[in-house]
Amino acid sequence: MSEDQRKHLELLQNTITRMAVNSFLIKGWSVTLVAALFALAAKDSDRSFAIVSYFPCILFWCLDGYYLAQERKFRSLFEAARSGKADLYSMNTQAHARERDTWLNSIFGTTLLLFHGTIVAVISSMMVILR
Repeated sequence: MSEDQRKHLELLQNTITRMAVNSFLIKGWSVTLVAALFALAAKDSDRSFAIVSYFPCILFWCLDGYYLAQERKFRSLFEAARSGKADLYSMNTQAHARERDTWLNSIFGTTLLLFHGTIVAVISSMMVILR
């Protein structure tokens, strides 16, 4: 493996890491914001705060799906670059993207569905409790 190939793989790995960190931060913000809205809803016994918490939850779910899709695309590009099938220093993910690398597949994938679906279920339970 040449030094240029190593640098290309390093560049791709840094991008993949950045996408994973963004996804992690989004999950943290989602939980924090929903918890803060729950605290306001419980303090005032006001359902409107619980209803409003659906909006950031869904928004963060979609954004998390976007970053996961990008991470998967760069992982596919990384694999192609590692095996020598990608152009040197190419950051074009479209040529090597797979079916699972789409935004919708990422949103409704197991990991995001479990995490964000649980938050939606908790919001729904809170709505029932605040009745």
